[in-house]
Amino acid sequence: MEQNAKPKRSFKRPFAFPKNCVYRPLRQISNMERSLKLPAERPTYFTLNAPPSLVPAKKYSDISGLPAPYADPHTKLRFANADEYASMQHMPSDIINGYLTVRGYTSAVG
Repeated sequence: MEQNAKPKRSFKRPFAFPKNCVYRPLRQISNMERSLKLPAERPTYFTLNAPPSLVPAKKYSDISGLPAPYADPHTKLRFANADEYASMQHMPSDIINGYLTVRGYTSAVG
């Protein structure tokens, strides 16, 4: 048994791929699939459909683009802090409708 054996240090290359694993970037995968000219019914990397996400969609402020934990029940605009809410109170309705149109909000009431 050797006294001077160096201990294995895993922190030197924490993201190293195993020797039998081949890393291919997404562009290389798409070029390979395009060059193979596979039939339409055969699934490829880009034709596979993923199930819907179980994580709720993130909501962002309509005014600043910051993460918005709040929404105004009257105007339906999302806001991130009290300053944005105060500025929303003085907005005319056509600007509010413009923000909602940009977000893609459609009113259920009509």
